[in-house]
Amino acid sequence: MSKTPTKIQLHKQSQQLELHFGGEQFLLPAEFLRVHSPSAEVKGHGPGQAVLQYGKKDVAITNIERAGNYALKLIFDDGHDSGIYTWDYFYELGKNQAKIWQEYLENLNTAGKTREKDTSVVKFVL
Repeated sequence: MSKTPTKIQLHKQSQQLELHFGGEQFLLPAEFLRVHSPSAEVKGHGPGQAVLQYGKKDVAITNIERAGNYALKLIFDDGHDSGIYTWDYFYELGKNQAKIWQEYLENLNTAGKTREKDTSVVKFVL
C-alpha cells in the first residue's frame, strides 16, 4: 500500500525537507536526499552500478517540482535535477534514515572520500 505525505515543507535555513505521513514525521537533510537520489546518475542502470556521491555536505535544494500525484523532483544547487522521488521512496528514506546514513558514511570511509567539497585548486603553468 502506497503512503502519501500529508505535509511537505522545505526549511530553507536548515536545508531539510519535512514530510509527514499520517502520524510519522521525517526531517530529511538536503545532503542526504542528494546522495541518495533515485536518478540513474546516482543509482546506475542496474544492480552494482551505483555511483558513490561525495563532497555534498553543503548542497542545497533550490527548487521542488511536483511529478504527477506520486512524486517530487528536487533541484539541487550543484546542478543535479534528474531524481524523481516517489512518496514510497521518501517514506523508505525517512523510516530507515539512520541505517542508510551510517552505510553511506562507511562507504565514504572505505572509498577514502569525504562529505566536504573538494576545494583544492589545480594550477597549470604554461
